[in-house]
Amino acid sequence: YIGSMPGRIISEIKKIGVNNPVLMLDEVDKLGRDFRGDPSSVLLEILDPGQNHQFIDFFLDVPFDLSKVFFIATANEIERLPKPLLDRLEVIYFSGYSEEEKKAIARYHLVPRQIEECGLSSSNVEFKEDGLKEIIRGYTQEAGLRELERQIAKICRKLARKKLSQATAKIFSIDKDEVFRLLGPGKIHRLSQSLLKRKNYAGVATGLVWSEVGGEVIFVEACKMHGNQQLLLTGSLGRVLQESAQIALSFIRSNVSYLKLDPDFFAQSDIHIHIPSGSVPKDGPSAGLTIAIALISLLANIPVYRDIAISGEITLSGEVLPVSGIRDKLLAASRLGIKKVVLPSGNKDDVLHLGDVVSGMDVVFVEEILDAVPHVLSKT
Repeated sequence: YIGSMPGRIISEIKKIGVNNPVLMLDEVDKLGRDFRGDPSSVLLEILDPGQNHQFIDFFLDVPFDLSKVFFIATANEIERLPKPLLDRLEVIYFSGYSEEEKKAIARYHLVPRQIEECGLSSSNVEFKEDGLKEIIRGYTQEAGLRELERQIAKICRKLARKKLSQATAKIFSIDKDEVFRLLGPGKIHRLSQSLLKRKNYAGVATGLVWSEVGGEVIFVEACKMHGNQQLLLTGSLGRVLQESAQIALSFIRSNVSYLKLDPDFFAQSDIHIHIPSGSVPKDGPSAGLTIAIALISLLANIPVYRDIAISGEITLSGEVLPVSGIRDKLLAASRLGIKKVVLPSGNKDDVLHLGDVVSGMDVVFVEEILDAVPHVLSKT
């Protein structure tokens, strides 16, 4: 780069004074690529044990042995990393914190730290269980804890102001109602348990998906109308999700006799599939099975149980393939009070290692789309 200084790696090694440090490369998926250069191409040499023993910093123009340096790189989305660079890394996946873990970390670490920084006393401030839960659910949407600590700090600052304006000492108890008074209306509008208790409708299925901020519960809606054989997809769906919807429709059309459906159901009709929260881009194969169940329910006019969540990738022959993010998805289902989940058989080993996450939850494993139908379609 124009006006550049000696490279950060050589500078840090010089500062630390040893040739075998641990170097952290944070957020490598945010590397820019423009007319000035491509930093990811430099990392190809740095992170390759077969090349980095002769690494050359172009500012100093002196070779240096980096083979003894232990590199740790972090990224939120490894899909953004170039494939050659990813090939030089050993990838370790870390799932987000569960709600119980967030509450424990907040109670024993975040709250005491913010109370001290705001000049308060732990004997005068108490965060109730429902208060912490309300902050986590209503004001944060993240896999980590940064925003949670920010909201706790905001509450503590307001309490410090109240303490200064009052002549007598007062004990502050932060429960759900007090959180609302201090932080205002919640910023995150998640699905509530009341939605699961509503009447079951044909063409509406409950799905589990994964996002950057953890697992989410979604509703997939399908409706049929008079038209000319169009499949309409809305809800900011990506290419993979659109393909899943087309695969689901093709599978149903090729199995109408087994499903006891009208063979000409698509002859003079349009089918519209919608996933709410249209302002949020969505993609990935996890909703394939949910879309298929919603379509079967619509065409058979049999409601789907709202309180049964579904996740899985599908093929044109009707197989259900395993998906990723199982822990986060089951945590999202548990958070909403869902007691039964339908997953691919290929994810059975993933569930067995989760332990307490699935305690009290009925997990059904299926190999084909038709295997899931008896579990999710209402008999009434």
